Amino acid sequence: MSSSNHTDSVAKPFAPRYAQPVRRLNNFIERISLRFGHKAKEVERFIKFAIVGIVGAVVDFGTLNILQTTLLRPDEPHLDMKVALATGIAFTAAVTSNFIWNRYWTYPDSRSRRIRHQLMLFFLVNTIGMVFRLWFVHLLYTPMGEVGVDVLGTLGLMNDNLSSAAQSQLGTNIAQFFAVWIVMVWNFFVNRYWTYNDVE
Repeated sequence: MSSSNHTDSVAKPFAPRYAQPVRRLNNFIERISLRFGHKAKEVERFIKFAIVGIVGAVVDFGTLNILQTTLLRPDEPHLDMKVALATGIAFTAAVTSNFIWNRYWTYPDSRSRRIRHQLMLFFLVNTIGMVFRLWFVHLLYTPMGEVGVDVLGTLGLMNDNLSSAAQSQLGTNIAQFFAVWIVMVWNFFVNRYWTYNDVE
């Protein structure tokens, strides 16, 4: 037995457990995108970008809620600063996750640029999105918290005696939800034609 065959037989049992589900997901995405003819590759990239965005949203909301229930509880004093800081940290965690997944999964053919340069462009695009998001969340977390409490109260899912901290946390999550989707569309198009403009 040659050494290469021996290496292959040893490596296979230790292949990453996620390889098969990712391969199936890639095949599924490819089948969907092929229906779009000559735009198939862009559709495939958009679907992958959206999936990465959903993973990023989980990281984002998870980090936000962990911070708001532990270190940065949205209560007085410094309520606005705590909301902004928790949102900013959650954003940074999500962008880091998104950059890694997009570089190695969505745009694996876009590695002609050095990783530092690409990361800088990616963070710049996402920082502009974050500025919009911080403004959007800051502007709307209080009214959206009030609306959220009213809706949940009407549905019988929550009583009206919610603490101001819990109402602010609910409002932050609702505002963040809408902001994430708006910013995802911005991020896809600007990153596609600037950060990853070296792909065909």
